[in-house]
Amino acid sequence: MTARDPTYRTGLAVAAVVVAVLALSLGDAIIKGTGAEMPLWQMYILRSLFALPVLWWLACRKARISFNSLIWVVLRSVLLVAMWLSYYSALPLMPLSLAAAAYYTSPIMITVLTALLARQKPTPRVMMAVILGFGGVVLVLRPNASSFDFAALLPVLAAFLYACAMVLTSLKCRDDNPFALALALNIAFIIAGVGLGAFAGQEGSFMFGPWQNLDLKLIGTVTALSAVILVGSVGTAIAYQNGPPATVSAFDYSYLVFSLIWGALYFAELPDVLSLAGIVVIVLAGFLSLPREERHAA
Repeated sequence: MTARDPTYRTGLAVAAVVVAVLALSLGDAIIKGTGAEMPLWQMYILRSLFALPVLWWLACRKARISFNSLIWVVLRSVLLVAMWLSYYSALPLMPLSLAAAAYYTSPIMITVLTALLARQKPTPRVMMAVILGFGGVVLVLRPNASSFDFAALLPVLAAFLYACAMVLTSLKCRDDNPFALALALNIAFIIAGVGLGAFAGQEGSFMFGPWQNLDLKLIGTVTALSAVILVGSVGTAIAYQNGPPATVSAFDYSYLVFSLIWGALYFAELPDVLSLAGIVVIVLAGFLSLPREERHAA
């Protein structure tokens, strides 16, 4: 690994991840706002079907579509599909900004996983970051033994799955065509959507609702979501291929800012003082988990 470290292009990675999370946060707000109009499984299928032709063209234009290891690409796609399924399932249950805050324990998890895979014991700073991050999640979710909804933990599960996928991207898929990785991910979304659709037909269900006939409004929504997943999936792949995972994950936190903006603009969701304190603690924990020096940054 050491010989390849100077190939990091950290500036490109940071720009890519900020653009990606801007797009994804907007897409998540759209999904939260239209969940009653189109079930999640239908959105999975249509969004990716709309994006596939563009991704195919981009992937073929850059290089021949091939992977160093199809097994790792499939595993990466499965992890990300499961991650989004967990996160999207939480959106109807809680404010966007709070779901995002719980989800953004992922950079801390990325740092810990990176250290463990390198067979290095996490430093005291990282362990302190883990404790702070956990405290921040408690402030945001405020579990109560008598009334706590365990569905509120879905964003935390999503964070773990995302961390696994991004570390895998950095270690095993770094040289793969990012457009081809995005293509594989969207094929996985379609397969997952078809699988979930087998259980569809439940009126009022965000995940398993019946198929909705497409009108101009829904076509516009799907088109917007396709553009979002195109930018988000390609941008994320580029970011974690070209930058140290810990550095990229730090800038991943810009999602929290965007989610606060969309939540306030579209849903009038304004976090209370304790929730805002929890968000700040989670962000501080993420930065505390970063190495003191990114020795490999270009």
